[in-house]
Amino acid sequence: MNRNPFVLSIALALVGAPLAAQQPKPAPPPLLTAGQQHASLDRIVAIVGDQPITRFDLEQRMLQDQQRGVKPPADSAELHTYEMQTINNMIDEELLLQKAKELKVEVPDNELNSAVDQQIRTIKAKFTTESEFRTELARAGLGTPEEYRRMLVEQMRRDETIKRVMGKLREESKIIPANVTDSEVVEAFQRSRASLPRKPASVTFRQIVIAPKPTQAAKDLARAKAESILAEIKRGGDFALLAKRESMDPTTKEVGGDLGWHRRGDFVLEFERWVWSLPPGELSPVFESPFGYHIVRVDRVAAGEVKARHILIRPKLDSADLVRAHVEADTVAKLWKAGMPFDSLAKKHHDYAAKEETSILDPMTRDSLPESYQRAFANKSPNDIFTFEIPDPQRGIPKVVVAQLLSANPGGEYELKEMREMVRSRLADEGGVRRYLDGLRKRAYVSIRLDQPVARGSSSSK
Repeated sequence: MNRNPFVLSIALALVGAPLAAQQPKPAPPPLLTAGQQHASLDRIVAIVGDQPITRFDLEQRMLQDQQRGVKPPADSAELHTYEMQTINNMIDEELLLQKAKELKVEVPDNELNSAVDQQIRTIKAKFTTESEFRTELARAGLGTPEEYRRMLVEQMRRDETIKRVMGKLREESKIIPANVTDSEVVEAFQRSRASLPRKPASVTFRQIVIAPKPTQAAKDLARAKAESILAEIKRGGDFALLAKRESMDPTTKEVGGDLGWHRRGDFVLEFERWVWSLPPGELSPVFESPFGYHIVRVDRVAAGEVKARHILIRPKLDSADLVRAHVEADTVAKLWKAGMPFDSLAKKHHDYAAKEETSILDPMTRDSLPESYQRAFANKSPNDIFTFEIPDPQRGIPKVVVAQLLSANPGGEYELKEMREMVRSRLADEGGVRRYLDGLRKRAYVSIRLDQPVARGSSSSK
C-alpha cells in the first residue's frame, strides 16, 4: 500500500482575501441604488501614489466577494467597516503591484494563457450551449467572453505578480517575522476556530502482506519458458521484440524491456548481482527473483549507473495459491495474537520484495486509504488483528494482509495543542507582512476618501 500523508491546514488570512477567477452566476442585488451608482461610481475613494481607486473598483471587488459567497453586511455601520476593510486590502495590493515595478517583476501573457484557457473551458463545460454561456456572463455583469477573458488575464496577472513580489521579498529577507505572544496565539485560534477545516478521521496500523506463492510445477514451467526465450535470443532473436511479445513486466513490456538508468540499490538483491556484473551487450542466464524468472542484458554503463533491459516470466498463480496464502495469513494472525513479536513474523512472511510497508505510524485519513483498507478497517477497534485481501494488478491475483489497528481517531475539531505552532508561524508571518506594508504606506502617498463628501473641493484625508 502506498502512503498518502494528509496535510493539516488553517484558515487564517494573509493580506485579505486573494483575487479569484470569477465564475458566471446571476448578478447579486446591487449594493447601491441605480441612482446612487450612476452618481458615484466614478468617484475616487482612495489614491495610492498616482493610482486612483474608484467607487466602481470597490463595487467590483465586493461583487467578486459576493460571487465567492461573501455576504455584505446589511447594517449600515457594518457595511461601512466592510468597505473600509476592502479598500485597505486593495491599497495593500496596489502597493505590492507598484513595488513589483521597482523590483522589475513581470508576468508575461504566455505564462497566463494556459491557466486562463483552462478556466474558461471549465466554466463553459457547465453550459449546454455557447448562447447560454454568453447569457450567463452578461447576467453576472462579466460582459462578453472576450471581455471576460481579458478580465481573467488581468486578475491572474495581479495575483501572480503579488505572489512573486512576496516571494522575492522573503528571499531577500525584507519581510521579518514578528514576535507573537501566547495570548495572541490563543486569541487567533479561538477567532478562527469556526472557519477551520474539520480534522478527518484517521488511523495508524501495522501489517504483514502475504503474496500468494506459486507451486513448484508452475515455477518449473515458467523457468522452461524463460530458457526457451533465452535460446531464441542467442540464435539471433531481437531482445526488445521478444520482450514486447513475452515479458510479463507491465512497466517495461511496451518499451522492449528497457529499465532505463539505475544506481546501485534500486533492484532486489538477485537482480542487482547480475545487472552490475555483466559487461555491455552480454546476456545473463535465466535467474530467479521474488518476481519470477529474468533474462537481463546490460546496454550501457556509466559512472555509478547502468542501463539495462530485461524479460520477466512469472509463474502462473491460481485460486489454490490464494487459498494457501489465506491459510498462511490465518496462522500468522493466530501467532501474533498469541504474543509472537511482530518483527519476527514480518521477517518471515511479509512481502518485502514488492516494497510493501509494514508500519504506518503517521496518521492516515481513512478517506485516503485504498478501498480494500477502508472496508477492512470499518468497525475495527485499536489492537484488533484481522485479515483481508488487497488487489495486485500486476499478478492478477490478490494478496492477503494481516493487520493490527494501532489507533483510530474519529476526527472532529482541531485542538489548540495541534495547531499552536502553525498558528504562531502564520501570525508571525502575517505580522511581518503587515509591518512591511505599513512601511510602504509611510513612504507612499496613500489617501482614503471613502467618507469625504461628494462635493467638489473637499480636502483629502491621509
